[in-house]
Amino acid sequence: MRNVKDLFATWKNNVKEEELLKELFSIENDEDKVSDAFYRDLEFGTGGLRGVLGAGTNRMNVYTVGKATQGLADYVLKHYEGKDRVVAISYDSRINSDVFAKRAAAIFAANGIKSYLYKTLMPTPCLSFAVRKLNAAAGVMVTASHNPAKYNGYKVYGADGCQITEAAANEILSLIESTDIFADVKMTDFDKALQSGAIEYIKNEVLTEFIERVKKESVLGNEKADRSANIIYTPLNGTGLVPVTRILKETGFENVTIVKEQELPDGHFPTCPYPNPEIKEALELGLEYARKNSADILIATDPDCDRVGIAVRNKEGDFSLLTGNEVGFLLLDFIASMRIKNGTMPKHPVFVKTIVTSDLAEKIADHYGIKTVNVLTGFKYIGEQIGLLEKRGAESDYILGFEESYGYLTGSYVRDKDAVDGVFMIAEMFAYYRAKGVSLLDKLQEIYDHYGHYVSTLESFAFEGQEGFLKMKQIMDDYRSASDVEGKKIVSKKDYSLGIDGLPKSNVLKFAFEDGSTMVVRPSGTEPKLKIYRCLIKD
Repeated sequence: MRNVKDLFATWKNNVKEEELLKELFSIENDEDKVSDAFYRDLEFGTGGLRGVLGAGTNRMNVYTVGKATQGLADYVLKHYEGKDRVVAISYDSRINSDVFAKRAAAIFAANGIKSYLYKTLMPTPCLSFAVRKLNAAAGVMVTASHNPAKYNGYKVYGADGCQITEAAANEILSLIESTDIFADVKMTDFDKALQSGAIEYIKNEVLTEFIERVKKESVLGNEKADRSANIIYTPLNGTGLVPVTRILKETGFENVTIVKEQELPDGHFPTCPYPNPEIKEALELGLEYARKNSADILIATDPDCDRVGIAVRNKEGDFSLLTGNEVGFLLLDFIASMRIKNGTMPKHPVFVKTIVTSDLAEKIADHYGIKTVNVLTGFKYIGEQIGLLEKRGAESDYILGFEESYGYLTGSYVRDKDAVDGVFMIAEMFAYYRAKGVSLLDKLQEIYDHYGHYVSTLESFAFEGQEGFLKMKQIMDDYRSASDVEGKKIVSKKDYSLGIDGLPKSNVLKFAFEDGSTMVVRPSGTEPKLKIYRCLIKD
C-alpha cells in the first residue's frame, strides 16, 4: 500500500510549476482529493498514458509525461544505436498538448535521441506517417482523442508506425517504474536543443506527401462521381482542419462549409464538451449548420482526427446519423465492389475488424471472397495485422480495417485509424452513389435486405476515481460468474482474459443468447468507463 501522504509531501517539495503548486496547496486538507491524485500512478499500457490534467501521480502533467518519456528514451537507447536513435512527435489541440510535446522532445534530446516535432498541431495518422517516413525508432502523440477537455494523453508508437503492443509496453513500463519522477528524468532547454539540431521541426513536405498518399486510396477508377455535394465539415476544435479541407479541395470537393465555432483549435471545446463524433451532442452545432445550409452530408472528425462520424439527409428532409458499424458496412461493400469492377482486388484480400465490431461486416466480406481477421479492441491490433502481412510480402492484400468506434483505414501507409482517409473515402463513396441517384441510406437498406438487419448499440457507464475502479472490477467479476444476463439464458460465453481464439489476453467478455443476440462487456482502455456492446438481429 503506497503512502499517499509521503508522496504528496515529496511533490510539494519538488514541483516548480506555479499552477501545479497552487493545485497541491488547494487540495492539501482534502483527504479524498489527495488520495485520488496519488493513490496510483497513471496506468501505462499499449495505449500509453491517459488521464485528467492536474497535479499528482494519477494525473497528466509535465512530471508524469517526463517520467514516461524517460522510460521510452531508455527503451530506445537499449534497442537502437547511433543514427537510428530518432523519435517523431506530434500533438493535438488539447490543454498543454504543446507543452507536453516540447517537454518530451527536450528529454529525448538530453538523452542523445534526435526528435522530429511537427511545428503545429497535427493528427494522429500524420504522426504514424512521420514515424515511418523518417525511419524513427518510436513516436509520441500527445492526445486524449475524443475524451472531455479535462483529459490529456500520451500515445507511444513503434518503429512500424503502429501503437506499441504488449511486449514493448511491458518493457517500457518496467523502465518507467524504475525511474524516479524527480531525480532520474534528464532535461535540456528546448530552444537550445532546437538551435543545435537535437530537435528539428518536421518539414511541410511530409504533410503534403501524406495527403498525396491518401489520394492514392481512391477506388473509383474511371467511374463517374458527382462531387458537387453540399458538405458541412467540423473538426470539433481539433487537428483536422488543414488536412481534411486540403484532401477535399484537392480531390474536387469545392462545396464545403466549415462550422465556424468549431473551426480553430481550442482544448476547452466550448461548443462540444464531449468532442466525440460517436455521440449526437457533439454534432448538434454541425446539424444546425447542415439544416440551415440545406446540406447533403455532415462530416465530423475528433480532436486528433483519427475518428470520423457522418449524418446524411433523409427522405423526411432532416438528417440521420450513421453509426460506426453502418459506415463500415458501406465502405466495405463500396471498396469491394469497386475493386472487383476496376480489376484491383488482390488475389487474397484481407479485411480486419475488432471483436466488438458487428458480425454483419464479416458476412459482407464473405460475399466478396474476402478473408476476415478478428482482433482485440484497439486499432493497434489492426495495424499489427498489416505489419504481419507486410512481413510476408502480402501488404497489398489488406483492403480495409475498421472498428465500430468510428475508426477506418484503407491503406498500409499508416498503422492507425485515419480520419483524413476516412473523410476522403466517405466523400468519394457519397459522390459515386450521388451520381447514380442513390443515397447512403438507400444503399444501407439494400445491404440490410441482402444480409439481414443487425442493430448494434453501445452503452458507456462512467466510474471515476479509486472507488469507481474497484466497482468496475467487481462488475466484471459478477458477469464472469453469471449463468444468465438480464433474464436471457447464455448459450455461449467467451472470456478473452484467458487468451482464446489465438488472441492476447484481454479483460473482455462476449455472450451469445438463445434469441441470437450477443453482448460484449469490457472496461475502456482509455477512460474510466465500462462499455457494453449489444447486437440484435432485427426481423
